[in-house]
Amino acid sequence: MAATWSPLGAAAGSWKAGVTRIELEPGEQPTPPHIHGAAEEIFYVLGGSGLTLLDDDAHEIRAGDCIVYKSSHEAHTIRAGDDGLDVIAFGAREYLDTGELPRGGTMWSITGFIEIEPGHPWDREPWLDWPEPTAGRPPTIVNTQDVEPDVRGGRRRRDLARAAGSRWTGLKHIEMDPGVLSGPPHVHSAEEEILVVLDGDGTLELTRSMPPGAEPELHPVRRGSVVARPPGTGVAHAFRARDSGMTLIAWGTREPNDICWYPRSQKIFWRGVGVVGRIEQLDYWEGEELE
Repeated sequence: MAATWSPLGAAAGSWKAGVTRIELEPGEQPTPPHIHGAAEEIFYVLGGSGLTLLDDDAHEIRAGDCIVYKSSHEAHTIRAGDDGLDVIAFGAREYLDTGELPRGGTMWSITGFIEIEPGHPWDREPWLDWPEPTAGRPPTIVNTQDVEPDVRGGRRRRDLARAAGSRWTGLKHIEMDPGVLSGPPHVHSAEEEILVVLDGDGTLELTRSMPPGAEPELHPVRRGSVVARPPGTGVAHAFRARDSGMTLIAWGTREPNDICWYPRSQKIFWRGVGVVGRIEQLDYWEGEELE
């Protein structure tokens, strides 16, 4: 087991979301087969080829693939082929509700306690004999070019994660012609987003949602740029492509209680119930009785 890990989410200032670039030399495997109890993982293959293991079955993966590893499902890992493998792994960070007694070397939960042993759990992993890849691929693996895009005004959006059966998180592949916005500037109350520029260059536009009509801050981005947008910032974001166009992937949590605010149109979207409305902008204290 070996790999080169780059924690991009932490470097970009993400809160509870994580994104890591994993670069593998031929034959390398980054982790043992594992299962997450709460976190859904989504991998996007940047380059190379290899295999992914789902329980006892191996499946071929290649550049442009989106792989959804559902929580509490198959044990999974990946291995690089002869040309190496380069992936970006997205997922929400899990925080286990456990307590530790460091002097006694134990941890406890609601049903009992366990002994804490020194070392690393991977040291106890048996050697993994990879099976030959099976014919065909499961529905949790899709390639970008096999997903029909939603085409609007010089922008092509592919909902890769939904096509691969994700439940708790989303991943979209977005291609923009020169001068085109990735979407209307917006800000989330509960959903966290992480965006990675795959190709081209452009500008990240950050706009204070109050007051209406505020001028955006402009930040140049290019291939390899990673942008974290934590929830509840009050700052709307959007990307605008430059002369060469721009391609990015956008990952986000699907929070049923999320409220999305669009400052340019004064619209608000209650995502959990699918309701969109437009509100009248009032002063915070207007109409309040102070006596």
